[in-house]
Amino acid sequence: MDRVTWNVPYGEPTSLDPLKSYNYPENEVLSNLCESLMRVNPDFSVTPGLAESADHPTPTTWVYNLRKGVKFWDGKEMTADDVVFSLKRHLDPAEGSYWAGDMLTGNIASVKKTGAYQVTVTLKKPDVVINDYMATPLGAVTEAAFTRQAGAKFGTPDKGVMCTGPFALKKWDKGSQVTLVRNDAYWDESRKAKAKEFDFRFIVDPATLTNALKTGEIDGSYDVPTDAVDQLSNATNGTLYLGKSMQMVAIIGTGDGPFSDPRVRTALLMATDREAISKTVFAGTAAPLRSVVPPGSYSYASKVYEDAYDKLLPTTVDIEGAKKLVQEAGKPSGPITIAYPSERTVYEDILAEVQSAGKKIGLDIQPKGVPSARYGAFFSDAEARKGYSGFMTTNYFDVPEPLAFLRNHIDPGSAENYDKFSAPEITALLDQASAENDDTKRAEFTAQIETKYMAKTPWLPIVAPSTRLFMNSKITGAPASFVYLYYPWAAAVGSAK
Repeated sequence: MDRVTWNVPYGEPTSLDPLKSYNYPENEVLSNLCESLMRVNPDFSVTPGLAESADHPTPTTWVYNLRKGVKFWDGKEMTADDVVFSLKRHLDPAEGSYWAGDMLTGNIASVKKTGAYQVTVTLKKPDVVINDYMATPLGAVTEAAFTRQAGAKFGTPDKGVMCTGPFALKKWDKGSQVTLVRNDAYWDESRKAKAKEFDFRFIVDPATLTNALKTGEIDGSYDVPTDAVDQLSNATNGTLYLGKSMQMVAIIGTGDGPFSDPRVRTALLMATDREAISKTVFAGTAAPLRSVVPPGSYSYASKVYEDAYDKLLPTTVDIEGAKKLVQEAGKPSGPITIAYPSERTVYEDILAEVQSAGKKIGLDIQPKGVPSARYGAFFSDAEARKGYSGFMTTNYFDVPEPLAFLRNHIDPGSAENYDKFSAPEITALLDQASAENDDTKRAEFTAQIETKYMAKTPWLPIVAPSTRLFMNSKITGAPASFVYLYYPWAAAVGSAK
């Protein structure tokens, strides 16, 4: 197939440097260019990628044995030196890696070449989760010489990147599209790209995107608009697929105003009709959610997680119980302002229900739209969140490991602990779970953490959406699974004939 035209619904990437790739737009493109030591697969298993194997000889040591014969797009062979260079960039504060943090890079004592095709990562304290993170841009390998030469322009439209993936970057027309070209010298014969070129467009307006899919201007897209589900389900030129996901739609509390009281947050959750939101706003493509750990978002010990989930606060509406909690909290009278990206109407619909629920129990919920260009700062800048009690998110697990997500939002040193959540008992459990190699035991620790964390309702879980994928009838192959941020999915897309 000569060309596929695909849409990235969250907009244009800001960079393709793995250090700066920490969101939907960047990673949906980057996952097809730059490969990592490990790989997340469509069934959520984590297997070796550029590493042929990963050994864990001591609780604080991870040894990566590299594949031989892997070449960058310019023909140079990937070496252990490239891997050490790429991993160490995340440790250098001057590089400003978005993946840097106390629980990940802050726990790395050293990264060393320990053989011609071997790299050893030594940790300060045991952590079994970091190996899964080697499937994300944290473990991505770029050519050291090219990266050094590009300097500050690495990952930009001017300089691009130099990696080993099934596609190479052909050109990036800023504001228009990114074009990838097939890497015919790709090291894995079974995963060579089927399309010669792959164009990424960046339509964020739901109506415009829906029309582009229906007319064939765009061949496919993940995360198609929820208000277009009915239209795309009945489209004559393609198919809407629903698949496994690690996503959740939630309201994140900032710890500001009346919303800083967990009784108020819990009351609002109890009064919000999440089942109605699932049916109406998401047209039945989402499930009402009890926790920040969506069912099915893990690849091990499912029964442990399912049993814990079933014991959490149910999603059925309980107005009288909610009123009682508001009464206990002293009937707060101030407004509770919740921000959302103004271009995404799905959030308006959700917050309309939340606002209605608030009225029923005496809470003044005030949704406030913020342009998407400014909204991204809510996730990294406390100043941007100032004056808001909460903000909407369609969040996701980086890897199919609930512990990884929970500790990112609970650890006192994490930049994603938005409401400064602090509970020494839970922090101690995080350390125990992170050191546990046995999956079932780690799941039991993690389930305890989840239960204690959700009892405070720092996030209001609303729904768990399915992965929504539309492909027109000309193409096939994209996995209907939430792996498109870290898995080279575009390589599988080819002609349906």
